[in-house]
Amino acid sequence: MGSGFRRYATYRQATIAGTFTNIVFGFLRCYVLLAVAAGAAGGAPGGYDARQLATFVWVGQGLLNVVGIWGWGDLADRIRTGDIVADLVRPVSPVTAYLAADLGRAAHALLTRVGPPVLVGALFFPLATPSRWQTVPLFAVSVLLAVIASFTCRYLVNATAYWLDDARGPLMFWTLGSGVLAGLYFPLRLLPDWLAVTLWVATPLPGLLQTPLDVLIERDQPALQAGLVALQAVWAAIMLALAHWVQRRAERRLVVQGG
Repeated sequence: MGSGFRRYATYRQATIAGTFTNIVFGFLRCYVLLAVAAGAAGGAPGGYDARQLATFVWVGQGLLNVVGIWGWGDLADRIRTGDIVADLVRPVSPVTAYLAADLGRAAHALLTRVGPPVLVGALFFPLATPSRWQTVPLFAVSVLLAVIASFTCRYLVNATAYWLDDARGPLMFWTLGSGVLAGLYFPLRLLPDWLAVTLWVATPLPGLLQTPLDVLIERDQPALQAGLVALQAVWAAIMLALAHWVQRRAERRLVVQGG
């Protein structure tokens, strides 16, 4: 975990540039959603008022890099080049080792990438603040579960390189689809109820961004808040177990190939 934090802490200019980009896109997303709210009946599309939508956008821009949905292809590259062999001879499973490094990356992003977008958003837009004491600890747990679930999804996408040798296709598909289904571009509550519920129950993707943000802005009552975080925990456990299972299958395949 410490090595992951130190690795990303060395890229100071990239951190500044990425934060600036997130802020620019924050303005674009915020104005679009506020325009949707202004044109909706009652001014609350999907049950979100203007303050909640602004908070959804600006905190989401900060969490985007904490959760780390995009931009990770280390495992696929090491599989393609054969360097993965060095990881397999270590006493720690590659899943555990990469997860620890990813938690360090997330900790660095939490310290450097969340504050600036939220501060800028608060300067230019009225934001919603939590009114219930349980919201903040639930939000913290939800963010941690989102980081773990995001890592396992990215790990599984990268692991397709064990069978395909080149994972660029699956990685591109993941980049295109994950933002939409995780609630980055718009709140999933704007979709028909049956579709939103299906995504929540049948996939881990809403738990990557939508659930933490809904918890923070108190979109639901406390019982449903806790239920959404519990569903996140279930999906994080399932995906982590699946990542370990896929890794074991891949190792057996490498042995059969003589690797």
